[in-house]
Amino acid sequence: MLLFLWLVHAPACFAGGGPFGIDHEWSYDNSGIWARPKQEALEYGVLAFEVGGAVWEGGDTRFGRTLWQSIDASSASALVALALKYATSRVRPIDSGGDPNLWFKGHGNESFPSGEVTLVSSGVTPIVLEYRHDDPWVYALEALPVYDGIARMKVQAHWQSDVIAGFALGTGAGWLMHSNPNTPYILSVLPHGFYIGLKKSF
Repeated sequence: MLLFLWLVHAPACFAGGGPFGIDHEWSYDNSGIWARPKQEALEYGVLAFEVGGAVWEGGDTRFGRTLWQSIDASSASALVALALKYATSRVRPIDSGGDPNLWFKGHGNESFPSGEVTLVSSGVTPIVLEYRHDDPWVYALEALPVYDGIARMKVQAHWQSDVIAGFALGTGAGWLMHSNPNTPYILSVLPHGFYIGLKKSF
């Protein structure tokens, strides 16, 4: 539904450039569901759900293993996103004067890609892939990175291409980590107690 509303809004916007020719600055809106504290609540909520759920479940349950895959995906994609931010040093919309083509402008410019959209999409992708055949409603989790992408553009923190790249990076990392047939990477280097999980410990 959010994606549909986003697409309906698109004709009223004007492309301004960027790598896909679609980047333009949205009217600033830091209120209601788009407010920055709600974006942060989603970000920290995803992290807390991943880590808390994984430590509680351990690695020998289906859900626990999936959450550890989410942690792997979030960690790996966060490193790649951080490297891209420093490498491209793209200026955020709020600081750009409406020009989406300001790349390689040095320290403090970290618009590309959206780290938060990367985080949210990497967190939900392994869950979606694991449970999609059991319950198609799990695809509704994809509304979370869509919401976050819209919210980041509403507060002029990111361009459209930043959000798309973040979604692609997070989803790709989630797919890659979910495809790993072995023990999730981070879990494999932790003490055995993490594999058992707090649930069994108690």
